[in-house]
Amino acid sequence: MEQKFYYTNERNVQIVIALLKAHGIHRVIASPGTTNMTFVVSIENDPWFQIWSSVDERSAAYLACGMAAETGEPVVISCTGATASRNYMPGLTEAYYRKLPVLAITSTRGNHKIGHLIDQQIDRRNIPNDIAMESVTIPMVKDKEDERFCEVEANKAILALKLNGGGPAHINMYTKYSQDFSVKELPKANAIFRHTVFDDKLPEIPHDGRIVVFVGAHADFSERLTTAVDRFCATYDAVVLCDHTSGYRGKYEVHYQLVCGQKQWHSEYAHANLCIHIGEVSGNQFNVSAAHTWRVSPDGKLRDTSGNLRRVFMMPEEEFFERYAKTDGNHTELFNAMTAEVEAMKEKMPELPFSNIWMAQHMVDKLPKDCELHLGIYHSLRSWNFFKLPEGIHAKCNVGGFGIDGGVSTMMGASFAHPDKLFVGIFGDLAFFYDMNVVGNRHVGNNVRLLLINNGRGNEFRNYNHPCYFLGEEADRYIAAAGHYGNKSHRLVKDYATDLGYEYLSASNKDEFNMVVDRFLTPNLTEKPMLLEVFTETDDESDALEQILNILVDSKQKIKRAIKNTAKEILGDNGISFIKKAMKR
Repeated sequence: MEQKFYYTNERNVQIVIALLKAHGIHRVIASPGTTNMTFVVSIENDPWFQIWSSVDERSAAYLACGMAAETGEPVVISCTGATASRNYMPGLTEAYYRKLPVLAITSTRGNHKIGHLIDQQIDRRNIPNDIAMESVTIPMVKDKEDERFCEVEANKAILALKLNGGGPAHINMYTKYSQDFSVKELPKANAIFRHTVFDDKLPEIPHDGRIVVFVGAHADFSERLTTAVDRFCATYDAVVLCDHTSGYRGKYEVHYQLVCGQKQWHSEYAHANLCIHIGEVSGNQFNVSAAHTWRVSPDGKLRDTSGNLRRVFMMPEEEFFERYAKTDGNHTELFNAMTAEVEAMKEKMPELPFSNIWMAQHMVDKLPKDCELHLGIYHSLRSWNFFKLPEGIHAKCNVGGFGIDGGVSTMMGASFAHPDKLFVGIFGDLAFFYDMNVVGNRHVGNNVRLLLINNGRGNEFRNYNHPCYFLGEEADRYIAAAGHYGNKSHRLVKDYATDLGYEYLSASNKDEFNMVVDRFLTPNLTEKPMLLEVFTETDDESDALEQILNILVDSKQKIKRAIKNTAKEILGDNGISFIKKAMKR
């Protein structure tokens, strides 16, 4: 007899089924219902799954407990909407306290229907603390972003079944009651696997393609971790991609933002097969892309920053790199090639307008030895990330919350802890004025140097590549912050700083800046803390960013740009806009 029903066309359900198979889960206890129809019908003709029926959901959950305890393997329970899932609670409570891997998949028409007097629509958004190690929602899939979200969330719940000794988990899965079961081959879904320090054997490092270590914000590396990472890179011909918050200053440090940021040219080294991801949030916009990412962190969380997470290593970073590194490695080929490319790019850099980036370019090699650099969000961090810091200098930035509100205070707090160490802070006007009260703190010492880049508006919103750039001057009304804080007054900060006991310096162009920068960066502790206020222009800041991101143009891009410019000359802006709208219809 010809099979009539295959897999549902509901992509979110397909993802959950595919991931159950990828993680080796094949036992299911299904309770009757309509809302879980797309899931149950999809699996009942798949020979991978072994299915039992239980009319009573309370009994089904306890059946799963017995089966999981007996086999030591996860068991899925599936039910419809209404109060069916409430009857799972006693059995899931038993599973929680016995650490039994029971996965409850409850089906729903969606949270948007909760609270509107719709039949069989109960609220599962908040569950008791002791019935699931992890509870996730799997919505309908409309695009690739939804698909990625469903993959990560489903993996998260499945992996929780064995995390920290194991226990139950919960997936609340949307459905639209599709009657289309014509999908004969289950589409692939990306499984994520977790490995712990207790695993005797870890997966092999793939040897086909480049390997990079990407470090987000990270505490300064210990000697042990630096040694382990360096040995790993020597073994696999890898490099360590950093920004100034990464904390790594070892042999394989590469600051690749200048190369990867290019908009009209693509480096052959800008793609890797495998990325080892450590650290936290990064302020680095311009990363090497990778086919797969392995995340290493003691927290074991699924942090899918790049959308290609495949494995999570729940262990200390030192443990990971030491277990993979070999003592006989001595590779530096990729490091040498990428470093040479960065140096070649620096040689081609044009003379930039007077701006945050220009100042970073001309200050970086003058920074006092062993000082600590603090950078404001966001333009200051990005500007300085284009240039590698001298040896011995570490940098910090509040990339955790990624807000402008506390950078100056954070630097001051660090300076209080080490009064004999020099601290240099680079902040834009919004970040400075937002946090200026700490400038008057009575504990501020003579080890503080503040560079305030005052463009009078928060230039980020007016930079050429910002989403609000198209607004032009209109952005100054309410999107940016033009006109606040003295509107580039040359007296406001000067009087404030000098009255508070600071040595005040200022500059409005390159010549004036060159006259004061050596004083600002003098390596000796001075009698007073210093504040250098530099006034820049909106167009100069945006132009500098555009120029540094377009140093090289490949031949294909030149042709495209020529065609675009010619079309614009012939048709004008209105004609180009009309064609774009017509093509979207």
